[in-house]
Order: sequence, then C-alpha cells, then structure tokens
Amino acid sequence: MAGGSSGFGLPQMSEREMLEKLLSEDVERGDSEPLIASSIGEQMLLMGLRTMPRSMRARIRDISSRVPVGDVVLVGGGIGHLSAWLLDMWCGDPSVDTPDESSKPDSFIIVEEGARFGVIIDRLIRRYDAEGWARVVGNKWSEVVAEARTWSAASASLPESARPSSIPTGLHLVIIDLPDSERPSAAKSAFEILAPGGILIVPEPEVPTGDVGEPSPGDEPTEAQRKVAAFNEWIDFAKSVSVNHSLAFVELTGGTIAVVRRAA
Repeated sequence: MAGGSSGFGLPQMSEREMLEKLLSEDVERGDSEPLIASSIGEQMLLMGLRTMPRSMRARIRDISSRVPVGDVVLVGGGIGHLSAWLLDMWCGDPSVDTPDESSKPDSFIIVEEGARFGVIIDRLIRRYDAEGWARVVGNKWSEVVAEARTWSAASASLPESARPSSIPTGLHLVIIDLPDSERPSAAKSAFEILAPGGILIVPEPEVPTGDVGEPSPGDEPTEAQRKVAAFNEWIDFAKSVSVNHSLAFVELTGGTIAVVRRAA
C-alpha cells in the first residue's frame, strides 16, 4: 500500500516501511524493567505464575508507544505485570515524573477473568493516578467481546459513550497476553472489533513438536493435543488476515510477536 498517510504521523510511507518503523526496537528506552513492574515480576515468580519474556514485554511497549492514542485493551491482565510496563510508558514513574497528558490513550481497559487479580490491577491503576482513563473488567474475554458486539449492533445510532458495554468497539490497539491455548480464539475475536487501521499484538503460540496423536472418541484431549489444535487455529487465523490486512512478525530471544494491522 504505497503513498498517503500511514496514520502514525509518517506521511508518504509505504505499508511495509510503516510496519518496519512500528515494530522496531526503541533503543533509547532499552529493556530495563520499570521499578513497579520489577516488583510485580518478583511476586509472580514467588507465586509460580507464567511470565512473558522481558524481550517481548519491552517490544510490546515500544510498539504500543507508536500507536496513536485511542482505545486500548489488554486481554489477560494477570497481576498487572505487562500493565505496569504500559502504564509506566504512558505515565512515567508516579513518584517522580509529571505525566504527558497527550501521550495517554483515551481509554485503557484490562480484561482479567480472575476477581482476585482484578483487585490487584485496580490498585495498580490507582498507583499511577490513572482512574480517569484506565480500568479493569473482571470477565472472560469471550463474554466481553460478545457483549460489545451485541450492544454495538443494538445501539448503532448512539454515541460510543452511551453504549452500555464493558469495552468500546472500534479499538485502536489490542494486546493479547493469555496462555498459548487461548490466544488464537482471543486474537480472532479481538480482530473483529478493531477499528480500521487498528493494531493487534499477540505473542505467537509455541510451535508444538512430536506426534501427539488424536484424542479417542469421548476422551478429553491431552494438553499436548490442545496445544496442537490451538497452533493449527493460529495458523488458520494468520493466513486469513494476511489476505486483506497487514501481518508482520518480530523474532526475539524469548519468542515471536505477531502484529496485525487492520486495513484502513
């Protein structure tokens, strides 16, 4: 897609050049972990929780910093590890920095099914004085999306602020931070409610290895079989969006990040 404005303040840049710019490392920021995020990471290790590699957290922050402010959703808040990286990027250290209001998104919604974790994330939001534009939604992502799409269709003539949904539709940025087996279906449903030009960021599920066989009739699939099914679902999704939209990958030491840009 050549010519025109890319929507990132970079006029006359091709789609490929724009994606390369969007996905590149921010060498000035580096990958040093913000203080609050570091404390949360230590808690996760003590609790035995899954952590995203630092290289991926840093690059997701770098990409997010280049997306024009709008409505942002993080799917899978956990206890706020990645949220803290993003809030630090938008707000700075709340104890020493004066935040740049122009850099903040219109809304930052963190979807976390676990009620106990939701309380922790809510505390994190207050720590960054972000209550005016950030909030946590304690529900399954599939139910949140279904509700948003239902209300969007039923109240299309109303302004977005008047629609009684947990999240807006026409999202500018969605980040998926869920276990491998849940990412493909979450990515598909998130893509459906992206705004034209919106960005979807999702770590690519781990490539399964070995022959795991087929589940026997009436039996629950094994974890390895679920992983294979999820990866196949991911491949189907990636192929489908690449036909009419932009799809790019960033290979890092801790894994690969996939970035989808919905056609404008």
